[in-house]
Amino acid sequence: MLIGAEPPEITMHWDPAIGLPLLILSLVALLAIYIIGRKRPPAATRSEPERGENARIEPRFGDAALDAEPDVERVIAPAFGKPSARPAATQAPLLREAVAPTAPLAPAPAALARTAGKRQEVNIERIVSLFVTAREGRVFRGVDLVVAAEKVGLEFGDMNIFHRLDDRSAALGPVFSVANMVKPGSFDLARIDTASTPGLGFFMTLPGPLSALDAWDAMLPAAQRMAELLDGVLLDSERNGLGRQGIQHIRDDLRGWDRRHEGEEIGLRPR
Repeated sequence: MLIGAEPPEITMHWDPAIGLPLLILSLVALLAIYIIGRKRPPAATRSEPERGENARIEPRFGDAALDAEPDVERVIAPAFGKPSARPAATQAPLLREAVAPTAPLAPAPAALARTAGKRQEVNIERIVSLFVTAREGRVFRGVDLVVAAEKVGLEFGDMNIFHRLDDRSAALGPVFSVANMVKPGSFDLARIDTASTPGLGFFMTLPGPLSALDAWDAMLPAAQRMAELLDGVLLDSERNGLGRQGIQHIRDDLRGWDRRHEGEEIGLRPR
């Protein structure tokens, strides 16, 4: 190119056959970018809680979970609503009915047909519970359960469940009881060799034959020992791991109950 010469003129011609489709594609792309780029509400995130002594443990029982009911108040007394909602004359029969088998059991030996642990027909104001559950993928075998129950001082009796009795007040009802976590909550000793369960529910009803704190001090070591014998997991009533802090909280709560209901143990109530 010569110095001083003007540059050649560049001209552009609009070709509708090419330009129109390109324009449409550009507009579509811009619209897509606008839609995608719109501010979306942030997705809710769940933070994994730190596990401590009160960390919630959801027991997993495999297929057994289909029939398992890990809430003692539902297993033992589904008809109660709140424990104090019904008259005294109806609560004890309902409690027995709640854990009675849905179908008649095979005839049991006479030695097993006991009524130990039958509760007095009094107004049940509160149920205090613990759970001993099998570890994930396992169950408690019936024969192992019976051996462990005997070692911790339980007797099979009323409602076809196990009970801890106090020699001084056995006629007044059990200190605490142990039910099956599988509905309807009872055990069939006639078929115990082939039975299994994902867990056990320990429960005591208030008022009882002993003070609330004395009953708790009997139930907790029994549940701890049962968990040890069966290689199970001890949980509180909310299915949380039960540690020292949780135990102390329950003890303080029951000590307060005793102060508010002093002299109201079943054997001390005026007739």
